[in-house]
Amino acid sequence: MTKQGNDPIAALRIKEFKHLMIGRFLFIMGLRMMGTLVGWWIYELTNDPFAIGLIGLAEVIPAVSLSLYAGHIIDISEKRSLLLRGVVAYLLCAIVLTALSTRYSYQQLSENSIAFCIYVVIFFTGIFRSFTGPSFGTMIGSIIPKELLANATTWNQGIWLSASVIGHALVGFLIVGLGNTGALLIICSLVITGLAYLFQLKLKPPLNEKGEKKTLESVKEGLRFVFSAKEVLGALSLDLFAVLFGGAVAMIPVFAKDILNTGPVGFGWLNAAADIGSILVVIGLTMFPLKKQQGKKLLFAVGGFGICIILFGISQWYWLSFTVLLLSGLLDGISMVIRGTILQLKTPDHMRGRVMSVNSMFINSSNELGQFESGVASKLMGVVPSVVFGGSMTLLVVVITWLKAPSLRKMEY
Repeated sequence: MTKQGNDPIAALRIKEFKHLMIGRFLFIMGLRMMGTLVGWWIYELTNDPFAIGLIGLAEVIPAVSLSLYAGHIIDISEKRSLLLRGVVAYLLCAIVLTALSTRYSYQQLSENSIAFCIYVVIFFTGIFRSFTGPSFGTMIGSIIPKELLANATTWNQGIWLSASVIGHALVGFLIVGLGNTGALLIICSLVITGLAYLFQLKLKPPLNEKGEKKTLESVKEGLRFVFSAKEVLGALSLDLFAVLFGGAVAMIPVFAKDILNTGPVGFGWLNAAADIGSILVVIGLTMFPLKKQQGKKLLFAVGGFGICIILFGISQWYWLSFTVLLLSGLLDGISMVIRGTILQLKTPDHMRGRVMSVNSMFINSSNELGQFESGVASKLMGVVPSVVFGGSMTLLVVVITWLKAPSLRKMEY
């Protein structure tokens, strides 16, 4: 009989985890399609790279501002209901965007007004994201036994990346074939189907019995844990600053349209390239997990990611751009698996909501602020210099971390 610990699909044999992963796959695929479509849509409306950066700012402000409070609420709430409410709220946002994309809206509103309304909707998705993202993470810890958390975390990353790849790549074809409205209707259908699977999850009452604990005290407790767990803090900080400066790939709509001269389909594949690389490496790590020197491998992976960003910035050939984005995703996938495994293994069950929210805050900060930083940098420097600058700063962050954080460099699990 095969031991669960040596079984690559051990976590998926748990029916509830499988339902969670299918629901998350459909939900994330819809959201990644929506994010890709909105970037293309905003650039079509404004023809301004800075406008793409503002999408990230519109989402990150509420997402980061509410993250710590959301963690407290998750820990004292029944998690299934909270997750379902968040997904339904996202669905409502997708429906509003669908309405904005119709011919009737274009007849009634100016293009600037439509762009403004899109930013407002994205602001609300940031609010809901501060609750839904950490809720998925806490559900994993509630369903999976401790000895299978590493396997479940790798599958979770693979599911997320698979959904991203398909979402990024498919939306370009959908825009060509169905237009923005048709693509958004498909997105709504995916989220609804995902909800059907998530409804099959069991109730997950809070493990923290001290529900009367004051919010501020609870938030401080979560922060104290993160800052005292040096490996957790080091991995999160490295990801924060590396992706903050390496977020120049947010400028892909500009490169696709103005530098590489490709249409929506080529744009969709460029967006998917990094995720394709990530899912390939996650599949590999599912079969052959990292056994040692994870901290050192994390630093090398982030450094390689920075080099890929620089090469993407200077490339004027579509296939070279696609290839370096593919490699950047492969390296980023290694980073994601190491960071996610550290979080799941080192977080106490009763604090998962708060710790996952801190993680979400770091991720939101790096991705969305990175998108905004890229928009500002492209405005000040030009698009190509801003991307090269971002990759160079990522390399600098890795060098500083290597020299100043020996505990992370030597970390193993």
